[in-house]
Amino acid sequence: MTTEQTTTPGPQPEPLRFFGTTWVAHDGGYGLRRAAVAAGSLAAAAAGTLVLRLAYEGLAVAQVGGFVNGLVLVMFAVCTALAFRKTWEGFTRRPADPAREETLRGLKAIGFVGSLLAYFCRSLKEAPGEALLRAEYEASRKQYEKRRATRTGNPATRNRRR
Repeated sequence: MTTEQTTTPGPQPEPLRFFGTTWVAHDGGYGLRRAAVAAGSLAAAAAGTLVLRLAYEGLAVAQVGGFVNGLVLVMFAVCTALAFRKTWEGFTRRPADPAREETLRGLKAIGFVGSLLAYFCRSLKEAPGEALLRAEYEASRKQYEKRRATRTGNPATRNRRR
């Protein structure tokens, strides 16, 4: 048994993680999904902060010294801030150089709390990445409609002027 999907002709919206294509018309539990994403990312950030605190306390127990403790603290703070900024920028525009973004993957992994906080903050306003995909989708729809309007009918059956 097959189910037919009714789709509109032309470009189709790109699905978002956790939202699918519900971001287009804000249907299918969109509001509930946004609330769940916000709560989940905040809870994950809190859990991640707890894990980092336990790791920092492990350094204190090992008595590695004030310099190493300070270095680790600064490293996590800088990586968290950079991960927040890069994640936030990713919600509004595509990266100019995808290869450079790939090299920053390790930095984002270390500063994962910043990425989670950016996800939380953005999900309070909209689905993370929705503005970017909506702009791209609307531009492609306009382009499709423009192309479609210029090609009406079969040119062979047009009346010729005499």
